[in-house]
Amino acid sequence: MKKNLSLIFLFITLLSSSQEKFGKSFITGTFNFTLGINENYTINNEEGEYLIEPAAIFLRTGFGYEFKKRVAISFNAGFDYHWNYAVSAFPTYGTIKYNITEDEGDTFFIEGSYGKMWRPSSNYPDGKYYSFGIGSQVAGGDRWNTILRLDFHRKSIYGFENNRLDSVSFGIGFSFF
Repeated sequence: MKKNLSLIFLFITLLSSSQEKFGKSFITGTFNFTLGINENYTINNEEGEYLIEPAAIFLRTGFGYEFKKRVAISFNAGFDYHWNYAVSAFPTYGTIKYNITEDEGDTFFIEGSYGKMWRPSSNYPDGKYYSFGIGSQVAGGDRWNTILRLDFHRKSIYGFENNRLDSVSFGIGFSFF
């Protein structure tokens, strides 16, 4: 694994320092949130509870390289917290992104991620992390871009239904080229 990461890093370094520019490096960050159904909600509730409530937040940051405005790879780390289960996790993962359309810096993309999820407590073991998402990147001034996204996340956690915790999240973020 370390050998593969070293080869990828060497490849990115050679591309970014070559005479002819094929792409560019970037830094990214996102804030995602998940909504869930309130299990204690009743139609005639007097407690002021809502049917839909926040269920989780995900904070992500990473760095990567974009090849010819179509394909990008990145390495990311984050923090996840699910209120309903009092579960926190630290995913580290690689992502491949494909820009379906590009118009004057604005893109519509799909991306997939795979990696390792680290658990800070001994209640659950570490596991695998997967995600798939779609989104739009809106070109901003200078080198800043705004990202809006919809993602499906799967965390392999033994003890949950089917030994996994699945969620769909909405997110907002940035990229800096």
